Formats: sequence, C-alpha cells, structure tokens
Amino acid sequence: MNDIVRAFDGLPWIVKLILALPGIDGIAWGIYRIAKGVSTNNGVMIIVGIIWLFVGFFLFWIIDMFTLLTTKEVTFFA
Repeated sequence: MNDIVRAFDGLPWIVKLILALPGIDGIAWGIYRIAKGVSTNNGVMIIVGIIWLFVGFFLFWIIDMFTLLTTKEVTFFA
C-alpha cells in the first residue's frame, strides 16, 4: 500500500488535478485514501476512502479540486 501512496504523492500537480475531475475523483482519490489508511493503520481514513468511492463522483470532487488549487495537494481526510 505504501507504493500506491508514494505513486500518488509523486504525481505532477496537473495529473493530480485531472484525477480530481468529476467521475474520476471518486475512484482515484478514494483508492488513495484507503491505501493511505491501510499503510498508516488509520481506520477513520479507510472508512472515509470507502465513502469517497461512492460519493466522490457527485459531491466530494469539489473538495479535492479546491484543496488542489489552493495547496497543490489533496489534504481533506488524506
């Protein structure tokens, strides 16, 4: 799981921004949150990642897009 987290963290900012677009965000950043939760043994992050898989398509992509535009990283529950 650490490899997935490092791969996402090492992506260029523009690729992270593309992955935060509606429809892609739920899968990409949901998997990232689950992987990061497993690698850090954080149960809350795993649950948030599972929720992100289902709701990220419709609503949470806005949060990821905002954090990427302001801080250049996904920071909300990640």
